[in-house]
Amino acid sequence: MSHQRPSKSTRREFVKATSTGAAVLSTGVWSQSGTAAPKSANEKLNIACIGTANQARFSIGNVGSENIVAVCDIDANYLARAKKDFPSARTYADYRELIEAEGDKIDAVTVAIADHNHAPATIRAIRAGKHVYCEKPLTHSVQESRIIAEAAQKHGVATQLGTQIHAGENYRRVVEIIQSGAIGDVTEAHVWVGKGWGGGERPKDGQKPPQTLSWDLWLGPAPERSYAAGRYHPAQWRRWWDFGQGTLGDMACHYMDLPFWALKLRHPTECSAMGPSVHPETCPLGLTVHYQFPAREGMPPVKLTWYDGSQIPKTVAGHRVPGSGVMFVGTEGQMFADYSRYRLYPQDKFKGYEPPKQSIARSIGHHAEWLKACRDGSPTTCNFDYSGALTESVLLGNVAYRTGKTLTWDAKNLRAIDCEAADQYIRKEYRKGWEVV
Repeated sequence: MSHQRPSKSTRREFVKATSTGAAVLSTGVWSQSGTAAPKSANEKLNIACIGTANQARFSIGNVGSENIVAVCDIDANYLARAKKDFPSARTYADYRELIEAEGDKIDAVTVAIADHNHAPATIRAIRAGKHVYCEKPLTHSVQESRIIAEAAQKHGVATQLGTQIHAGENYRRVVEIIQSGAIGDVTEAHVWVGKGWGGGERPKDGQKPPQTLSWDLWLGPAPERSYAAGRYHPAQWRRWWDFGQGTLGDMACHYMDLPFWALKLRHPTECSAMGPSVHPETCPLGLTVHYQFPAREGMPPVKLTWYDGSQIPKTVAGHRVPGSGVMFVGTEGQMFADYSRYRLYPQDKFKGYEPPKQSIARSIGHHAEWLKACRDGSPTTCNFDYSGALTESVLLGNVAYRTGKTLTWDAKNLRAIDCEAADQYIRKEYRKGWEVV
């Protein structure tokens, strides 16, 4: 299986394939009912879309059956295309203006923009009482994830992180098998993705941005820097610390989601990371992260290891593995899984294995689940309580890497014990007017 993210056509096929079935019955923590006036099953939601191109276009396509009443993009070319798709939608370049102006006209917001703008957009929408669907990772810093999760709970809005594969049938079957005890007590989980977002040096000479690009708005909360064609927008921002979190930030919310769900993980107690020398501007092209999670709900402590880019293994637990996947190591066997398949080891032992009776219902579709929740307060499986904790853990790996320390993690107080150097990466500073507090 390729380690690249699914293509647009693949995503559309995936959503179509998971768009029918019963309401989801997950083992996760549910979002609370929305505070907005409930909608009838046949009444369309009024939705504002922040971000309109690439992954955002895919997201809009999955909510396009509702009323798209406002669209926002810092790129005038992208915005014009969205306006063509939705002629009656009002247009904005600044999502802060959109949320303020549309506050009494919309029910919900989708956020599909660069990572560093996720939290500033999402927190403003939540505090305006709007339901939110946000692409992964939920935020750009550990602290932002906690702020967003607590705000969503306080305001009682329906939320969903854009980890669409969570709605797939394979992940659900893997969770059932692991939680049935088929491979015994799981003490290790290994997660790897062959992609490498990183490397490069900051351009020395700046350029004037094209007239169609609102560069200052694209920077948003990030420190000011000059535009450089082809280096940041579009598509290259993930490799820069000011805007993304490298491969870990890009892919771990998809792949670590599976062990988080199956093993009922939440906050690690320890985290360390290894990779090339830390670069002040760009993320590493290969990273290994070790997390230690405590015992929980009758499950033993578990060590989770993440590998990406140049550091992915060729074998895990003695088995040759493809370029991306997850390996659970238990006291009675091992289990490999990726987006679409799973395999139990030793193969001789599990020949003829019958999986447990299905207990997690087929998803109605990842976006559809959120739209239903916006209407009636029903649960979502990747709400910001669950996905906020997932994102915190994911991003903590980069904190450990950038400090070069083994972090003893105090999740309650969001601090690394006896490592003050970590605080600058757990939290972040914002340009005036873009704060997340």
